[in-house]
Amino acid sequence: MKTSVNITLENFQQVIIHDSQQCLVMVEFWAEGYAPSQELAPVLARIATHYPDTLIHARVDCQSQPEIAQQFGIKGLPTVILVKEGQPLDGFAGPQTEAQIIELLNKHLPKVEDGLLEQAQELISHGDYQQAYTLVKQAHDLDDRRADIKLLLADCQVELGQLNQAKALMATIGLVDQDALYKSILGKIQLAEQAAESPEIIALQQELAADPDNLELKLKLAVQLHQANQVEEALELALSILIKDLNFGDAKKLTLDMINALPDGDPLKSKYRRKVYSLLY
Repeated sequence: MKTSVNITLENFQQVIIHDSQQCLVMVEFWAEGYAPSQELAPVLARIATHYPDTLIHARVDCQSQPEIAQQFGIKGLPTVILVKEGQPLDGFAGPQTEAQIIELLNKHLPKVEDGLLEQAQELISHGDYQQAYTLVKQAHDLDDRRADIKLLLADCQVELGQLNQAKALMATIGLVDQDALYKSILGKIQLAEQAAESPEIIALQQELAADPDNLELKLKLAVQLHQANQVEEALELALSILIKDLNFGDAKKLTLDMINALPDGDPLKSKYRRKVYSLLY
């Protein structure tokens, strides 16, 4: 789809009605030889190149297309009107800086994080929390204030055994955003914590407390913790084995397998990979 088009009576229906269903149309009303119009035109054209898939820069020459200008009720130049789904949304009249125009557009253009969130939700609907995590983490890096992004990230974290990170993120959710998903995630956290208090884990913890240097007990406990989605605790325990004895049993393979199983973008993945590699090399 073209990022810039001149509107005439012939293509008016196509651009304003049809194309605006898929993209935001930035309609620029201008006139030849009018200085403010000539100054604004290259600014709008430059901005349009930054949004090739979501913005159309449509130009109306008010001298050759007076009917279109009249239909929009244009009273002065330059004037810019934003159109979406065939309806005027917003706009401005008179000179504007590039920053002001971009700020206006950002109110109506789809955000990158929205696309990432939509893809992540689709993956979650198929039970793929690992791939979803990577996308939601990217969305969170773009906007770490949005509650919907934080909740979806926390949900992924719980499913992937990152309970400490999930609990920290949940603590930042305001009362107004504590919806059904919020309560569901809290329930998942409680269940995960209960799983970490299984008789097998408690017994191993008690044995290890009595024999803290027993690497075999540590390895068994690390396996149990990982199975109970206590990933960070399992990694920390496995790393403590490698620090004592790099070649103890299956500790090296177990640790690397746990790290590799973490989703891309997970801070734990890079953190523990660095720690293990510092021991190996």
